[in-house]
Amino acid sequence: MHDALLVAGKDLRLELRSRVALNQVVPFALLVLVLFAFALDPDRGLLEKATPGLYWVAVLFSGLLALQRSFAVEAADGNRDMLRLSGLDPAGIYLGKVLAVSVQLLTLEVLLLVGVAVLYTTHLGGWPLLVATVLVATAGIAAAGTLYGVVAAGLRVRETLLPLLLLPVLAPVLIGSTRAFEAALGGTPSEGWPWVGLMGVFAVLYVVAGVLGFGPLLEEA
Repeated sequence: MHDALLVAGKDLRLELRSRVALNQVVPFALLVLVLFAFALDPDRGLLEKATPGLYWVAVLFSGLLALQRSFAVEAADGNRDMLRLSGLDPAGIYLGKVLAVSVQLLTLEVLLLVGVAVLYTTHLGGWPLLVATVLVATAGIAAAGTLYGVVAAGLRVRETLLPLLLLPVLAPVLIGSTRAFEAALGGTPSEGWPWVGLMGVFAVLYVVAGVLGFGPLLEEA
């Protein structure tokens, strides 16, 4: 955990100094929401009904940018080799990357929640379920994204390969988070908790796979 906090602190300090997430990822996510609003504006009822799905599609697309940024930093100036030779535990490196990406995604998701409330005039309710869904889905996206990110990191086509590898894998997260949000916003939170449990199983599986397999994958990359 010491190594994980060290790596996470390093990544978050780099983002704070470069402000890439603030200047690029957040505007991109908000622009996706605005485009959805323009596309469905003639039917406000449809827009409000589709809010959960649109929200999580925006999160996934924006999360890809954050994940690509996380490994682009390591690809510059031989940083990946220095990371391998640093003596840090590979599992710690993986967990640190997951933690840093999770913090960025959580910040983005809070801003997008404000965006859907303003742009789509969506009434946000069922807060316990909403918060649980956001936390568990974020863990799943970060865990799977970090694992597949290191697979694609050593390839020249990593910018296009990562979405092709990751988006099909994240289908359970997209489905589960959308259904849970629908239940929370629809006033039937009891129907959403099983979906949160499904996403929790997904997140745990990928965290375990990452802890066990990140080291060999980093060597191969």
